[in-house]
Amino acid sequence: MNLPYSDILPTNKLASSFANTSATYKFYWLIAVIELVELGQTRIKKRSIFSRMICNSWYTVNYFKLSFGKQDIIQKAVQDILDFEGLSIDCNKDQLLAILELSDHKETKKSLQHFNLNVPHWFLSPWFPKRKDENDTNYKKRIYLSSQQFDHHCLYGLYDDFIEVNPIWIHYLQTNAKILKDFCYWNLSMFLQSRNPSVPDIPNKLIKPAVRSGLTKQTNEYWKIVFRQLGHIECIFTGTKLYFDEKNFAIDHFIPHAFVSHDLIWNLIPIEKSKNASKSDMLPIFDDHFDKFYLLQKQAFEINKQHNAKSRYMDEYLSIFPSIDHFEREKFSNTIQPLITIASNNGFRFMNA
Repeated sequence: MNLPYSDILPTNKLASSFANTSATYKFYWLIAVIELVELGQTRIKKRSIFSRMICNSWYTVNYFKLSFGKQDIIQKAVQDILDFEGLSIDCNKDQLLAILELSDHKETKKSLQHFNLNVPHWFLSPWFPKRKDENDTNYKKRIYLSSQQFDHHCLYGLYDDFIEVNPIWIHYLQTNAKILKDFCYWNLSMFLQSRNPSVPDIPNKLIKPAVRSGLTKQTNEYWKIVFRQLGHIECIFTGTKLYFDEKNFAIDHFIPHAFVSHDLIWNLIPIEKSKNASKSDMLPIFDDHFDKFYLLQKQAFEINKQHNAKSRYMDEYLSIFPSIDHFEREKFSNTIQPLITIASNNGFRFMNA
């Protein structure tokens, strides 16, 4: 993916800001700058940018639990601020921004200010390459002074508490804002995929969806047929008898949605409502729960195949089985068990047996 062309701006310098990237901060820094320029700001407080960096990575770190790498300061700051401020992972972005920009909490301010050590000036390194005989302190000082003159048509000028966007870049940033943010997210997804090679659907874990899709269709078009055939379904976790007409169940993602990031039918089962609430995004214990899960899935599959073989939900099993003629335990296990292991390694907790 390429940046929009300009015959007057050094867009190659902007693109090369992401070369040799070892952390996520450059992506989130530029996204935050673009968002604020879209709002008409050109003299921008650094704290406003740092706050947006936290907000834009909040859901990716706290909900999807992607690893940014052990040394990544954004991931650590997000996790620390969650604890410092006693916030929810579902905190509204506007509310979170207000808290971060106004908080007097000593540790929160320290976490945000930590970005100022390297992030703002290293982003400008393509415009101001470091000299071989130059130490870090002198290099930083040189970038600050040169950027204030907008030398080499750099993107912004650096000051102690704010940045000043170079006027020649403002129109470009505003008119190409969506493409530029897509460019950042595309590069960010490539970077995070290298850090999370076995985690599915990285691109859809970078931005919190406006609304999670409901599971009404899966309930009425698939599981209702099973309920009607069997009369009731037994919750694999509690043993409670579940009845369609009594609505004493909820459709649950066996492996949390926050990890798989899809609603495919092979990962969905009805469980007791209260258990669904307490399970939340915790992982099932394979040795305790897989066999019951497999047997219920197999039974539901066979019932739907008999009553509605052309259902689109039958095709969703093709990602596990080469054909929908056989529902083999081993193939199902070979899909489910690695996903649980990987999710656990990424920080998802196991539920109580």
